[in-house]
Amino acid sequence: MPRRSRSFPEEPVIPPGGERHVEGRTLEALVRELLDHPGIGENIVHVERLPAREAVYGDWPEALDPALRQALSARGIDNPWSHQAEAVRHALEGQNVVSVTPTASGKSLSYNVPVLQSILKNPSSRSLYLFPTKALSHDQYGELYELSKACGRDIKVYTYDGDTPPATRRALRDAGHLIVTNPDMLHTGILPHHTSWIRLFENLDYVVLDELHQYRGVFGSHLANVLRRLLRLCAFYGRKPIFLGSSATIANPKGLAEALTGQPFEVVSESGAPAGEKVFVFYNPPVINRELGVRRNVRLEARRIAMRFLARNYQAIVFGRSRLDVEVMTTYLKRGMARLHRDPQSVTGYRGGYLPTERRAIEQGLKQRDLLGVVSTNALELGIDIGSLDVSIMAGWPGSVASAWQRAGRAGRKAGTSVAVYIAGSSPLDQFLVNNPDFFFGSNPEEGLVNPENVAILSSHLKCGAFELPFEDSESFGDTDPAPILQFLEDESLLRHTAGRWYYSSDVYPAEDVSLRSASGENFIVLDTGRKNQVIAEVDYDSAPFLIHDDAVYIHNAKTYLVEKLDWDRRTAYVRHKKVDYYTDAESSSNIQVLQVDEEEVPENSPVLAARRLGEVSVATIIAKFKKVKFETQESIGYGPVTVPQLEISTEGFWLSFRQDLIALFRKDGKDLAPALRGVAQLLRHAIPLYVLCDTRDFAVYSMLRAPFDQLPSIYIWDKYPGGIGISRRAHRLYDTLLEAARRMVTECPCPHGCPACVGAQLEKRGETKQAALWLLDRLLADAAGEKGE
Repeated sequence: MPRRSRSFPEEPVIPPGGERHVEGRTLEALVRELLDHPGIGENIVHVERLPAREAVYGDWPEALDPALRQALSARGIDNPWSHQAEAVRHALEGQNVVSVTPTASGKSLSYNVPVLQSILKNPSSRSLYLFPTKALSHDQYGELYELSKACGRDIKVYTYDGDTPPATRRALRDAGHLIVTNPDMLHTGILPHHTSWIRLFENLDYVVLDELHQYRGVFGSHLANVLRRLLRLCAFYGRKPIFLGSSATIANPKGLAEALTGQPFEVVSESGAPAGEKVFVFYNPPVINRELGVRRNVRLEARRIAMRFLARNYQAIVFGRSRLDVEVMTTYLKRGMARLHRDPQSVTGYRGGYLPTERRAIEQGLKQRDLLGVVSTNALELGIDIGSLDVSIMAGWPGSVASAWQRAGRAGRKAGTSVAVYIAGSSPLDQFLVNNPDFFFGSNPEEGLVNPENVAILSSHLKCGAFELPFEDSESFGDTDPAPILQFLEDESLLRHTAGRWYYSSDVYPAEDVSLRSASGENFIVLDTGRKNQVIAEVDYDSAPFLIHDDAVYIHNAKTYLVEKLDWDRRTAYVRHKKVDYYTDAESSSNIQVLQVDEEEVPENSPVLAARRLGEVSVATIIAKFKKVKFETQESIGYGPVTVPQLEISTEGFWLSFRQDLIALFRKDGKDLAPALRGVAQLLRHAIPLYVLCDTRDFAVYSMLRAPFDQLPSIYIWDKYPGGIGISRRAHRLYDTLLEAARRMVTECPCPHGCPACVGAQLEKRGETKQAALWLLDRLLADAAGEKGE
């Protein structure tokens, strides 16, 4: 039974002016009300009180320019917090440094100070700021501009993105001291045109990588190669810039920073920033079907809890796991506000796909407290300034401990109390975490992974690199010998080798065809036919078959649109606004083919396992149908066909092949192996994100009774990105750990036969899935122990 803390004082101890009173109730009083509510309190399984922290100060370096010192003092910063002082010291000593401290701990000052110091010392100095999103770069530009202006010198700060006018682009290339941009613009707008940016490259002292933990998977693997190209050009112009980074708390900030840049890093992780008290509530929705282990829908529970805060004018953010989650919950909250005779427009959604003008208006509305509530995907998880909210609610596990802390940090100030609520879903991962709060509040085991050597990604950037500067025969690219791929590109008539150099020879501009964020660079646009084909949104290539297929209900800021037609070839969906009481959810299936085995382990004398393999697989994903689901009741009211091309990728996979006689062994006991395999696959799918910084949507786990590769019962794990991004390979290395986590998930679940919180929905009449999966896990763990000689 998970422990529950209810150590609330009768009267909250609140610093003077630290807590807002709304309608006579403080946040602490409202949390106590939740605990005592018969329909809510009984589902609160844990309350963690994170005490307020006092500030710990350091000193600015003696060499800090007086103008900068005065500018900081004018902003009330006479002394830095200890982590800021340490990071600045490392930077000024010429060391690459990454700051890993909580949200709102002033990490930006850790890199702004050394950057401005370098310009005040040498007016020719240049620095490049990279933020993972355009929105975040615009947001951070304001703070940097104000601080640089306060220094009283002519320091030019510019943002550089797709919206920058041509005249401004010419000015910033020549005069810009600080270029605030994103990896995409570095990739397509700066590196290929480096001869127009000579002043930047010849004087580049610092490169800032903000939100470094976001650079993982496909995005991080691309960025690592973009930075290889950057450093290659810097070397050509005689510069070696220092990298300054910031990151949320992950297990390997140093390793991730070094993998991205190829450079050694110092890590600053002890925060000196003050913080108000935070009350962290773990809420497990009630079971509504004990036989199946189904709990009340997370979206409905998020609405119920969020409305209790919104009704009392506490500003709240609700995080959903998907675009569909965001739109459905936004609809629920708008309806809830209307029932209270309050303005439904005081609550809004926020996600990718909204137009930039919409997102800016929402950010300002939150910051100025014109908006009371917002429902968001991870788009607002990053450091965009939306003010200090009162409450953060997570509807379902966000995918990682790092993301959960980022989201919880969206609520809170330096004084006073804030509240974070985690509402668990029915998945094994959610149930494991909500019932094991020590795992969450203890050490962070997640590692951020990148795979710069992914052949598809690497070859794309070698093309771009050759366009920018010919490769020498003996030249390396990061830690990679590019010669074999360069030879392949010559065979494809993209490069030409002459006089010991590889020259780009195609007439196609390579960077424009390489997306840093997805397997495809092509987005779909959504046109509203009722408003003369006005563009209302964009949808990425991978999401399009699921969200905007024919007859889908596309939801945009709680408005429902029916998709009249998806023109796949033109990447356009035509929709019209129509009020409906349901949403649509597309379903997919996959076919797997092994292309190559890279590693194989055959255990000796195992009664269950034939082999454990790592290699290259081809996966075809077919989206064949969608279901209609009613709002509120979640009732399925029908199905429809989906007609889109199947999606095919070659990627990295890890798979377990079981002995053929295992089928007969199960049948001898009157059991079926298929549900056991499905149960173990379900558990492994939810164990992987406990140790790898990824989402369950970044990879797939699939079981089959007879695999095409060897005709054996099998469980396959594969990365959902061409060439792989390291998840399957890491799962292969963590095999024993994942088995142990899977066993813990199934043994700690109180259901008798199996449920969505452990081995998945119980489909078999005999109810044997849980026991069969546990039997199989025990045999696999015994094999693993035998291999170690335990």
